Amino acid sequence: MDSLPYKISSLIYLRNPEGDLLLMKRNKSPNKGLWSPIGGKLEMGTGESPHEAAVREVGEEAGLTITPADLHLFAMIAEKNYEDRCHWLMFLFDCHKPLEALPPPISEGNFAFFKESDIDGLDLPETDRQSLWKIYFKSHKDFVALRADCRSDRPMIVETDEIMRLG
Repeated sequence: MDSLPYKISSLIYLRNPEGDLLLMKRNKSPNKGLWSPIGGKLEMGTGESPHEAAVREVGEEAGLTITPADLHLFAMIAEKNYEDRCHWLMFLFDCHKPLEALPPPISEGNFAFFKESDIDGLDLPETDRQSLWKIYFKSHKDFVALRADCRSDRPMIVETDEIMRLG
């Protein structure tokens, strides 16, 4: 297996007061043309933490001011060989503060709110479809550690390393 760069990011699940989920249809790679929660890479040069990145990304992409206390880290997933280009370590957060209005489009993509029942019918990244949305709907009040082998030469393998029931 070739050595690939490792990237670290935060992904944030936001809802409006009615409970609909905010997703972005991405204009850029990774996941260009697919619907995904907002998020982004940690600023490694400044030593940014996953929580700090989540707070920053929510402000930059959704225009919502939050603090780390508004977030619950519900999952962590290590994705090997994502799109055969890199490895990802992603921290997934549920945001408790509702987003009152749909954010305007940004260079990274356009936004829409979706009901939980709409998610399966959307164009989603395969890891999101196979594991992340299932984990969100089943365990977003808990904590789950996952790993995924995303090599393109075989079906994706997602394994659970740990589940902590918090409620």
